Amino acid sequence: MKAVAVFPEKREIKLIEHKEPKIVSPTEVKLRMLEVGICGTDKEIANFDYGTPPEGFDYLVIGHESLGEAVEVGPGVNHIKQGDLVVPMVRRPCPHVHCRACQANRQDFCFTGDFTERGIKEAHGFMTEFIVDDERYMNVVPRELRPVAVLIEPLTIAEKALAQVWQVQQRLPWACPVIQGSAASSEGAGYCHQAVVLGAGPVGILGAMLLVAAGFETYVYSREPKPSQKANLVESFGAKYVSSEAASVEQLAAQVGSIDLVYEAVGASRLAFDMLKVIGPNSVFVFTGVPGRKAPIEVDTDFIMRSLVINNQVVFGTVNAGREAFEAATRDLGSFMTRWPDAVQSLVTGRYPVEAHLDLLLGKVGGIKNVIALDGASV
Repeated sequence: MKAVAVFPEKREIKLIEHKEPKIVSPTEVKLRMLEVGICGTDKEIANFDYGTPPEGFDYLVIGHESLGEAVEVGPGVNHIKQGDLVVPMVRRPCPHVHCRACQANRQDFCFTGDFTERGIKEAHGFMTEFIVDDERYMNVVPRELRPVAVLIEPLTIAEKALAQVWQVQQRLPWACPVIQGSAASSEGAGYCHQAVVLGAGPVGILGAMLLVAAGFETYVYSREPKPSQKANLVESFGAKYVSSEAASVEQLAAQVGSIDLVYEAVGASRLAFDMLKVIGPNSVFVFTGVPGRKAPIEVDTDFIMRSLVINNQVVFGTVNAGREAFEAATRDLGSFMTRWPDAVQSLVTGRYPVEAHLDLLLGKVGGIKNVIALDGASV
């Protein structure tokens, strides 16, 4: 079967013939892959910044944002039936019995680092015609989400991040007051807070949607000047768009007021550390991006450390997601489609045949979210 693979030692990317997998365990499911999204991670792997083939292979089949259809199920499968639409999870647990996270099916918090990730680290990905995996790593998607279901995996990043924000902020009186008879009390749990999203790519825009849905006054800060497609999209679902070409970080902070939450989704370390200087008291800064290998930057570490201590601020990073985040992303994507159908659907800029993989991976095609349509439904 066809698959898109990288050969790290040869520094090659090409369409190959890959052996079609078979079900070998009672709880396994075979999926016909329908769509695979292209993201920054795929482009970095295609640039050979990282990406590790499985043992015994000199290549790695890439792709981790995906949607498939169940075509065969093992006799021990309980929750998936033939014909179901399925979004697979990315990370698989490490083999160590002393890893509390992996033993609890929370491999997204693996303690040992010996996890595998499909399409990224020591496990083949989804940019191929068929895959087989255990049902415990699969999430059934309602048929009505078929046009946008490939967005579920990138949305899980924001779902996991926001869940951690609510947990972390239990450390202080951060919850918004519920005022009887007030409209604000019904507008979401974060209605009294201001959030800034760094970056207007798919992860940033989906994160902004989640924050708006949760009631935050949400600003998206990105490079592209207004007017633009991204700015229009962001403002269509109730967030505010600010271009970094029109406003400095300090000017953004003055416009927002006290910044309670920053959701970083751009992978630009200089911008992130500049933003750390202007966040408000008791705030949370969430890193989700992984910067590429660039020259070191200068950081005023004394100022940042002093601010973190004096203002009770929290900084944490988050990557990948567990089942709860996938389930939440599926529910929330359905809600977004009800509230903002045009905005959600416009995130998928184009669907392309697998033969277009090089242009997509090497950044020759613009847009927000480009998708390889393995079912042939390209536009």
